[in-house]
Amino acid sequence: MVASKERVAMGFVVAGVLMVVCGIVLAIVGPIIIDDQIVKNTVIDPENEMSYHMWKDMPVPFYMSVYFFNVLNPKEVLQGEKPMLEQRGPYVYRKHCQKENITFHANHTVTYREKRSYFFEPGMSAGNESDVVTIPNMLVLGAAIMMENLPFAVRLMISATFKTFKEGPFLTKPVGELMWGYDSDLVDFLNKYLPGTLPASGKFGLFSEFNNSDTGLFTIFTGRDDIRNVHKVDSWNGLTQLNYWRTPQCNMINGTAGQMWPPFMTRRSTLPFYSPDACRSMELVYQRSGNTKGIPLYRYVAPKTLFANSSDYAPNEGFCPCRQSGLLNVSSCRQNSPVFISHPHFYNADPVLLDFVRGLDPDEDRHGLFIDIHPLTGVPLNVSIRLQLNLYIKRVSGITETGKLPETIMPMIWFEESGYIDGPVLDTFHTNLVVLPAIMEATQYGFIAVGVVMVVVAALVRRLLKKASYKASHQGNGAPEKSTQGPSEK
Repeated sequence: MVASKERVAMGFVVAGVLMVVCGIVLAIVGPIIIDDQIVKNTVIDPENEMSYHMWKDMPVPFYMSVYFFNVLNPKEVLQGEKPMLEQRGPYVYRKHCQKENITFHANHTVTYREKRSYFFEPGMSAGNESDVVTIPNMLVLGAAIMMENLPFAVRLMISATFKTFKEGPFLTKPVGELMWGYDSDLVDFLNKYLPGTLPASGKFGLFSEFNNSDTGLFTIFTGRDDIRNVHKVDSWNGLTQLNYWRTPQCNMINGTAGQMWPPFMTRRSTLPFYSPDACRSMELVYQRSGNTKGIPLYRYVAPKTLFANSSDYAPNEGFCPCRQSGLLNVSSCRQNSPVFISHPHFYNADPVLLDFVRGLDPDEDRHGLFIDIHPLTGVPLNVSIRLQLNLYIKRVSGITETGKLPETIMPMIWFEESGYIDGPVLDTFHTNLVVLPAIMEATQYGFIAVGVVMVVVAALVRRLLKKASYKASHQGNGAPEKSTQGPSEK
């Protein structure tokens, strides 16, 4: 009976040891299996149906919110006073992106064009496209800066041309026309007799070249040969480097196309990407960790050096001629128009810029840009890219439209492109990347815990059984024998 119980206890010990071994094996093999599945589903491959279609046709709703800086005192500005600005908006547009002309190559790259279209969302906006605002006239004030070094007589002729076509220093027009284009006899004249002077051949608008257009011909790595390269840009419009800037470093095309990044990121990782609209590569840095609906994330933000001038950050020398820190001079890729990009409301910029105008109130939560990344896969969970478009203006002698303009960096609009994963996509993401790994982890530790308990309990039972057996055997051998003789025999 005791021997039988010992055999059962021994069986529990063996089973417990096997469960511990299984748990340890799962602890070692489980992460490898998960990483292997992440690699498999991160590679850009038409056979990976879900991940490929997520890359090809972003299932996440994306929006562009536009804010105009309405100039309240245009006449006084022409007399030398500070511009007084009133923020109007947001005017929200749903952004639809779709990759077209997708071609895979033997060197593990894929080429495509991404078409983008914008659709006004009245229910999400603070106004209508019919709202009228006043902003600087880029055709006049931008041209004045571009022509200031021409002979005085030529500048007089330019001023006369503006008067002929009834173009003044400020525009007062509906939001929709300022966004997507308006009729202008001067624009028609320039497109006919001086083609290439303007960025678009049709109507002139701040975003006229964005709608129903593509971002250029991208060639990126699929990650099939090396997952560390997935989504990284190999070339753009056939170029492996740009020619807008003054140094090779600033002309480099770094990082991805700005939609996804390679998996297995750490806190030391950065987010480099190339932006055709900003005409340069940019790099975001880790700020903090967090989670959204149980999914872990890393938040990346723009460093203060992103738009710093060369005095504050020497590597940015190639982006000059510079002005105050916080401004990126993009004139070299905008037909030499004196246009500058910054963070909204001059956030993270030289405080002196706030003295040029009235009505700005920079704030990190409202005006700082960020991208929340799931570090294991490199997939963005929440994106908010915020940038401001500014025009450098001043008085130019001979061009009377400039009046007594003070030398100013004039904010015109700022916009936010935002989107976040939600709904079925987030549920699938949560199931595959949070729930299943958690179940696997719980299983492996469960095996180890149960196995250890079984081994310990079985060992204790065996020990008790041995004690009982030892005690029973000693009691049987050492007990005194009873006498069998009667009293008469003594």
